[in-house]
Amino acid sequence: MNQSNSGESAAAERVMPARPGGFTYSAADEEKRRGVRRMKATATGLLAVVAVIYALAKWAQSSGAGGWAAYVAAAAEAGMVGALADWFAVTALFRRPMGLPIPHTAIIPTKKDQLGVSLGEFVGENFLSGDIVRGRLRAVGIGSRLGAWLAEPEHADRVTAELATALRGALTVLRDSDVQAVVGEAINRRADAQEIAPGLGAMLEKIVTDGGHHRVVDLVCVRAHDWLVEHSDSVMDAVTGGAPGWTPRFVDRKVGERVYKELLRFVTETRDMPDHPARGAIDRFLADFAQELQSDTDTRERIERLKSEVLGRAEVQDLIASAWSSVRAMMVAAAEDERSELRMRVRASILSLGARMTSDDRLRAKIDGWLEDAAVYVVTTYRDEITLLITDTVASWDPEQTTRKIEAHIGRDLQFIRINGTVVGALAGLGIFTVSRLLGA
Repeated sequence: MNQSNSGESAAAERVMPARPGGFTYSAADEEKRRGVRRMKATATGLLAVVAVIYALAKWAQSSGAGGWAAYVAAAAEAGMVGALADWFAVTALFRRPMGLPIPHTAIIPTKKDQLGVSLGEFVGENFLSGDIVRGRLRAVGIGSRLGAWLAEPEHADRVTAELATALRGALTVLRDSDVQAVVGEAINRRADAQEIAPGLGAMLEKIVTDGGHHRVVDLVCVRAHDWLVEHSDSVMDAVTGGAPGWTPRFVDRKVGERVYKELLRFVTETRDMPDHPARGAIDRFLADFAQELQSDTDTRERIERLKSEVLGRAEVQDLIASAWSSVRAMMVAAAEDERSELRMRVRASILSLGARMTSDDRLRAKIDGWLEDAAVYVVTTYRDEITLLITDTVASWDPEQTTRKIEAHIGRDLQFIRINGTVVGALAGLGIFTVSRLLGA
């Protein structure tokens, strides 16, 4: 007895490895099998008790004990028949009774694949129907529940953190060289496909009309004046250096000083006088140039050639490629910082979305519709693959191990069928015998 218990304990602690395509037979399964064995012993013991009662009742009947013995014998006999019939039925599910090749026995190991096909068809017809999925999702009200869940600050924080983690993961997986190549190719293709001169001309025309270029002109005048003040010698040297060799040096110097003064006066007046003729000339030049950019064929062609030359330079391509590295570093830093503007805005958007989903019926209905359509699409599109997964999975199970697994989980309840069969059979036999006696009387 002790050896048996120790053997069972060792079996309970052992975890059977899964065969290819099969289950993992765990210690919990072994514990359930022990429960099945106990119920088998109980059901078999009840059958033995009924058999003993039958034998004693028949002996008492033959010894003239009285009419009661016949009733007891009839009840016990019917109880044995019920017990044996249910034993056969329960055993036939998992194996061949007494090893005999009786048809329609050992149903689970021999019909496993057919059961898998039937299970897949049952799931496909009753669970993967578009109408059933849509109706179930509509009854659940995912939009309302999701909105209420997202409206909670702690839930919004959690979603924001998960999105940040996903963003960091995606940015880590992406290779810089691949993204840089894609970005560069996209920019170049878009630039080649679209002429930029008309757009530049329209923009320049708008700027000139609104006077937006005046501040730029002011800045240029200020910087030009400051430069002339600081580099007067350079201007005079440039003038005297271009003078003929036969002119006296003092004459060259006087001419240089005169040119410098006139130039400084011109720049100063242009800087200080908003209505200076030079400013008007600049306005007319920019306006004419804006029109040429939009309508003059030669100007537009020259701008396009210039665009191609600029984009073709290695420095520009390197700048385009390096832009991704800067953007990625900025996004990773923002995703890691809980107080970053990116995460704060995402969190605020999630809270706002949750509040709107709980209060806005149209938005909630729209989200419910999207979710229903997505679920129905997945179900109807991949229903065959899902049912085939069930069928192939069941087909890959090892028959013997499958039988052991199923018996461990439902065998205990099936043994109650044997017990019930014994009791019900005895009661039925007693009733039938009683009615027969009454009718015979």
